[in-house]
Amino acid sequence: MQIYKVGGAVRDRLLGRPVADIDWVVVGASAEAMQALGFRPVGADFPVFLHPESGEEYALARTERKSGQGYGGFVFHASPDVTLEQDLLRRDLTINAMAEDDDGRVIDPYGGQQDLQERVLRHVSPAFAEDPLRVLRVARFAARYAPLGFRVADETLALMRRLAESGELQALTAERSWKEISRALLEPRPDVFIQVLRDCGALAELLPELDALFGVPQPEAHHPEVDTGLHCLMVLRQCALHAQPLTVRWACLLHDLGKGRTPQGEWPRHIAHEQRGLEPIAAVNRRCKAPRDCAELALLVGEYHSHAHRALELRASTMLELLQSFDVYRRPQRFEEFLAACEMDARGRLGLERRDYPQAAYLRGAMQAARAVAVQPLLEKGLKDAELGEALRRERLQALKAYKAKAAP
Repeated sequence: MQIYKVGGAVRDRLLGRPVADIDWVVVGASAEAMQALGFRPVGADFPVFLHPESGEEYALARTERKSGQGYGGFVFHASPDVTLEQDLLRRDLTINAMAEDDDGRVIDPYGGQQDLQERVLRHVSPAFAEDPLRVLRVARFAARYAPLGFRVADETLALMRRLAESGELQALTAERSWKEISRALLEPRPDVFIQVLRDCGALAELLPELDALFGVPQPEAHHPEVDTGLHCLMVLRQCALHAQPLTVRWACLLHDLGKGRTPQGEWPRHIAHEQRGLEPIAAVNRRCKAPRDCAELALLVGEYHSHAHRALELRASTMLELLQSFDVYRRPQRFEEFLAACEMDARGRLGLERRDYPQAAYLRGAMQAARAVAVQPLLEKGLKDAELGEALRRERLQALKAYKAKAAP
């Protein structure tokens, strides 16, 4: 029995990056031998075991062959005669197909160290094309390592394009796709993730509503970058620079989908794109099975981001409707995330990345004014049900009018 450290732990050590999780592969052992040593089996599809003390995952060396469509269409073979090189051959990228023995010696049969030095993401073998999930994984690694200068090898991008054209991406489950998408959006360059998917044709297959934004013009006076798709990439870039959470990044990704539905005769203006975008945003949320907090914020940002940009011009009654829509009395944090998304939208424009966004502070103050209205005095007057609701609305409206008058320049 021989045990090797494999995959990301080896890659990140060689890159001088922190090593989070460690995966191990065991060569020359059987499932029975592992259990006899106290390892606990956890893998349903292939033999993976938890170390009796550390809890780390140890997998038996295995080979795999394609047996059907999609991510799950594989038959695995694990036995004591499977070699380390055979196990590494089934992995996605050369930089993930290295192992390390007890002495720290790197076993690198497929050129991973050279690709690390040359900053290239390259597939290990033609078997890469058997797993459609790898398209998303490579794009995610591109998003992670773009700050280090990594790029996707031309031949790997060609394989990814072949996968996109094959229709195999449609076989991916929403759960598996969301896992990769959500992780990629939290990488240092989520915009690179979207760009790589677009470069290989996968964006049109997975998120056609987003792909449709590229080539759609906006008024240059407000959007010097002009292209709506490029604007979305720039907004994602701002999200990463300002360390926004996943909810905000997802909302920013989808906020302008309505512009993809503007009739060409109306370009570059996009009147009512907010309302036009609600259906495609909801469709993407459903298809990706986005978590509720992400899905709700995406719809709210899509509908109301223009309100935020025009905040200083809004009537008090319109501000009240906006605050009610977000239920700021019970969920103020969701409104804060909305303000963050709108600020990222405003900054995601060519040459305007550092421009102040006073609308956020103004709307935050409006929220505080409305939330400060006390309910107890109204209850003491004996008001209840619809009467109480209407009285509360009037009081909050008055509070917003007073706030607006005080905040006016």
